[in-house]
Amino acid sequence: MQEEENLQENEEQEELYEHYRFTADKGQELLRIDKFLMDRIANTSRNKIQQAAASGNILVNNKPVKSNYKVKPLDEISVVLPYPPRQIELIPQDIPLDIVYEDEELIVLNKQAGIVVHPGYGNYKGTLVNGLIYHFENLPLGKGEHPRPGLVHRLDKNTTGLMVIAKTEQALTHLAKQFFDRTIERRYNALVWGNLQDEEGTITGNIGRSLKNRKVMHVFPERDYGKHAVTHYKVLEKFNYVTLVECKLETGRTHQIRVHFKYIGHPLFNDNEYGGDRILKGTTFSKFKQFVQNCFNLLPRQALHAKTLGFTHPKTGKWMQFDSQLPEDMQTVIEKWRNYSVHSSENIE
Repeated sequence: MQEEENLQENEEQEELYEHYRFTADKGQELLRIDKFLMDRIANTSRNKIQQAAASGNILVNNKPVKSNYKVKPLDEISVVLPYPPRQIELIPQDIPLDIVYEDEELIVLNKQAGIVVHPGYGNYKGTLVNGLIYHFENLPLGKGEHPRPGLVHRLDKNTTGLMVIAKTEQALTHLAKQFFDRTIERRYNALVWGNLQDEEGTITGNIGRSLKNRKVMHVFPERDYGKHAVTHYKVLEKFNYVTLVECKLETGRTHQIRVHFKYIGHPLFNDNEYGGDRILKGTTFSKFKQFVQNCFNLLPRQALHAKTLGFTHPKTGKWMQFDSQLPEDMQTVIEKWRNYSVHSSENIE
């Protein structure tokens, strides 16, 4: 009888499919598992998570837990359901691509603001990848759970600028190794709050996901948490209360420039995830406040553009370098700040 029960239990377990798996960070604070999963699973609700826990579908270290379980450091958490997880379907879409260079091995394009690079759960259409597979056939898929045709790197949704896309497996492997070896040259222009004391500098700090909000990144001084990240910068132009800087990435962590400049007290202008979407420097005059709000309206995103991209061609071995103009929204706002910095506040429109 016991053997039959064990067999039945094993059969039931075999019918469950793992949809999500997370490992709690080393520095994870005690947090209810329903809240923990809310921050990590897109397009869900706390009620759905609580129902899943009540049904025994949320496991911690392979054991079912209730929704009030407190997640501890290094817990292995999985969500299992009695049906296979939906695969992300790649849907070709006629999305315009601003291609600046193309040959048989690769594409260099200028990404526009507001475009997510690759599909994800709850976000299957309207991405750069949807446009790539419409315009190009047989792009290499790369490794990993979800196919990402041709992608070697990515830019944030509201960051503009240059990206390289691989058209062959050889190019994908070669370019990926260049990124890993840090031989790719990437330079960004960013508008940040405040006046930087030094004309040039280097920001170093491990970057990992915030322990309080997994949707954003955080700089951790401890060397044993997060990933090593280095950003070099130099000042291009100062406008009293904001500064235009050029950033050179030595590493390529998620949100690296954005989180590094927040770390040193100079968030990117209008970066809503890192505190740059409010007035951080300036006067209390209403005209100044209106001026900044007008700039926010003209540039409804973080002021960040991937301006320069350099790499070794995967087939010819020749060094290739590309430069792009700042997008119109950034140019307009920079010009407004330039005018403001040389004229009195009465001239602000």
